[in-house]
Amino acid sequence: MRSPFNGSFDGDNNVLLRTSKQAAERCQSAMKETASCCKNNFRSLTNFKLPEMPTAPQTLEETAVTCRRSLASLSAKLSSNGRKYQEKCQQNFAQLGDILQQSLPWDGIQQVRGSLLEKNAYGDEVVSVRDALAKTQRAHVESNREVERLMRGEKIEGKSTLRDPSRQVTIVTTAALPWMTGTSVNPLLRAAFLSGDDTGRNVTLLVPWLAKVDQQKVFPRDSIFDTPKEQEEYIRAWAAKRTGRDSFFKVAFYPGRYAVDKGSILPVGDPTEYIPEHEADIAILEEPEHLTWYHHGRRWTDKFNHVVGVMHTNYLDYARREENGDVKEKILRRVNQMITRAHCHHVVKLSDAVQPLPRERTMFVHGVSPAFLKVGKERALLADNDPTQCVFKKGLYFIGKVVWGKGYTELVDLLTKHEARVGHNLHVDIFGSGADLPAVQEEAERRHLDLNFFGARDHADASIQDYKVFINPSLSDVVATTTAEAIAMGKFVVCADHPSNRFFANFRNCLMYRSEQEFTECVDKALASEPAPLSAEEQRMLTWEAATERLIEVTELTDKQRPKGLEAVMDTVCWVVHNTVMAFEPARVVAGAGMNTKDNPPNLTDYVPPESEPRGILDRKTQKQAN
Repeated sequence: MRSPFNGSFDGDNNVLLRTSKQAAERCQSAMKETASCCKNNFRSLTNFKLPEMPTAPQTLEETAVTCRRSLASLSAKLSSNGRKYQEKCQQNFAQLGDILQQSLPWDGIQQVRGSLLEKNAYGDEVVSVRDALAKTQRAHVESNREVERLMRGEKIEGKSTLRDPSRQVTIVTTAALPWMTGTSVNPLLRAAFLSGDDTGRNVTLLVPWLAKVDQQKVFPRDSIFDTPKEQEEYIRAWAAKRTGRDSFFKVAFYPGRYAVDKGSILPVGDPTEYIPEHEADIAILEEPEHLTWYHHGRRWTDKFNHVVGVMHTNYLDYARREENGDVKEKILRRVNQMITRAHCHHVVKLSDAVQPLPRERTMFVHGVSPAFLKVGKERALLADNDPTQCVFKKGLYFIGKVVWGKGYTELVDLLTKHEARVGHNLHVDIFGSGADLPAVQEEAERRHLDLNFFGARDHADASIQDYKVFINPSLSDVVATTTAEAIAMGKFVVCADHPSNRFFANFRNCLMYRSEQEFTECVDKALASEPAPLSAEEQRMLTWEAATERLIEVTELTDKQRPKGLEAVMDTVCWVVHNTVMAFEPARVVAGAGMNTKDNPPNLTDYVPPESEPRGILDRKTQKQAN
C-alpha cells in the first residue's frame, strides 16, 4: 500500500513535510544551544579532574545534523511501512539520549556542581547546562510527537481526509448480496477493507432492503430473507469467506424497490433518514446519480460533512441503446450533471468512460478479493513445478449479466465477423443470467454461433478456474470487475482498447484490440501461449489494500476545493429545482420513480411494491440488439 509520505509532495502534502522539517530545525537549534553551553561550562571546569570528553559537544552537533537529515528525508523513506520508519525516528532520539548519557561525566558533574554551589561559584553555569539539556529533551519529545501525529494520519487543518481515524464513514449503495452485481460486491469489499485496517475507523454499509416479491426477482431461489438481520448475516458470512478476515463494519438498510424496466433497485423515500445524525460525517455514494434520480428529501451535503460520489455505471450508453436513445441520452446527461453537483462535493470516476461531471476526478478505486489472487498464485505454482503441465484445460469464456448492453451485442458481432473472416467458429462458454437471456440465445442460434450458456455463477467458482482466456468485448462498462478478477486468477484477458480498460493496460496478460482483425489475432495468441505469472507489483495493484489507498488519496477534500461563491449557489439551485419537481407525484410517476415512493414507510419492512406500475418516459421499452 502506498504511504502518504512517499515520493514527492505537492499541494497540501507540502504541509506535512514542512511540519517535519520545522520540528527537526527546532530540535537542531536546541542541540546547538546545548553544545555551546557545554563548551563554555567545560572551560570553567578545567580545575577539576574529570574524564576526557573533548568530542561531546561535537557529537551533539553531529547528532543534531543527523536527526535533521533523517527527518528531512522522511517523505522518501516512509513509502512501504510508515510505522517502521517512525520507529527509526524514535531510535534516533533514543540514540541521542545514549550519546548524552555516555559522553557526559554525570557523576563528576554532580560532584563539581555540589562543590561549586557550596562555594557559591559557577552555580549559574552548571544550572544552564541542566536547563539547556532539559530544553533539548523537550524539543525531542515535541518533534517525536509531531512525527507520531503525521504517522497516525490525524486530521490536517483545512482538509477532510479518510486518513483521519476519527472520521465516521457511510458507504451507500444501490444493490446488496446475494444479488451478484458489481454495485453490491465492490461497496461491500470497500467497507470490509476500510474498516479492517489498523485505524479503527467506523464504517457503515447502507444497502437496500427489498420486499419478498422483489427479492424473488433478483436473488437466487434459496436466498430469500424474512428479516434484514438474516440478510446481514448472509452479507457478513460472504464477506468473511471472500476476504478471509472478520468484518468490523456496521450494516444498515433503507427501503428499496426493484424497477423491472430499469433492471435495478431504486430507493423508496429518503435514505439519509436511516443514518443517525451523530454518524453523519463522510458519505461515499456508490452510483450517486442512481441514488438521487428520484430523491426528495434532505440534501446529502447538508447532512454529511463530506460527500464523495463513485461512478460505477455508464448509464448514457444504456440509454443510447434503447428506443429513442438519442433523446434519452441527452436528458439523462443533464440530469446526472445536475444531481451529482447538488448532492456531492466531488465525484470519482472509475474511468473516463463516464460522462464529464462537475468536480470530477478519475481513479480506479476497486480491487479484487484475495480469493482470486490466491487462485492465480496456485496456478503459477503449478506451472513452476511442472512447465510441461497444462495449467488451464479450457479455452474461452465470458461472464456477465445477460443484457444486450453488457457486452453481448459486441460479442455476437465479433464472433460473427471472426467466423466470416477465418471460416470457423470460436467456442465460447457463457456464464450469466438476465432479462435478455432468451433473446441472446435466439440470436446466437440464428447466426449459428458456438455458444454454450451455463447460467449465473460466481466468478471464483472452481468450474471457471480452468479457463485460460476471458473475452470481454463490452464498451458500456466503466471498469469491468470481472476483467480484474480474471487477470488476478492468472488468465489472459482479451478486451477492447477503450477508456474503460485503461487500468488493465498495465498488465502483461491483457491483450487489447482496436479492430476486428486484431480481435482475432489476440484470441489466437492467447490460445497458442500460456499467461505469464503475475509480478509482485501486478498483484499489489489488484489488491483491495492498494485500491483503498487510491481511494483515500483521490477523495481528500481541502477547504479551497469546497464549492464556494457562484458555484455553491448553482449547486443549491440544482438541488432546489430537482427537489421541487420530485415533490409532485405525477412528475415522479412520469419520470419513472414508481407510485408512492416519495416518502419513507413507517417501518423499514413495511413497503410492498404494487403488482403493476405505469412506465416512465425514461424506462426501457426495447433495447438495440446485435446488428
